[in-house]
Amino acid sequence: MSEIKLTRYERARLIGARALQISLGAPVLIVIDKGEPIDLAMAELEQGVIPITVKRKGKEIKTAS
Repeated sequence: MSEIKLTRYERARLIGARALQISLGAPVLIVIDKGEPIDLAMAELEQGVIPITVKRKGKEIKTAS
């Protein structure tokens, strides 16, 4: 199975959107004591648990795994 590689713009958008959700009271999906919403969102993205999908038009960028 191949993973979809996010562009830096998609990555920034996902982290920003998830940080906003967390700051508005959404549950954090990883086990971390506390921290800033942006840090929690980045940790969630690194672990692959962010419940947001990316829809693209055109060619997809894929990585071999």
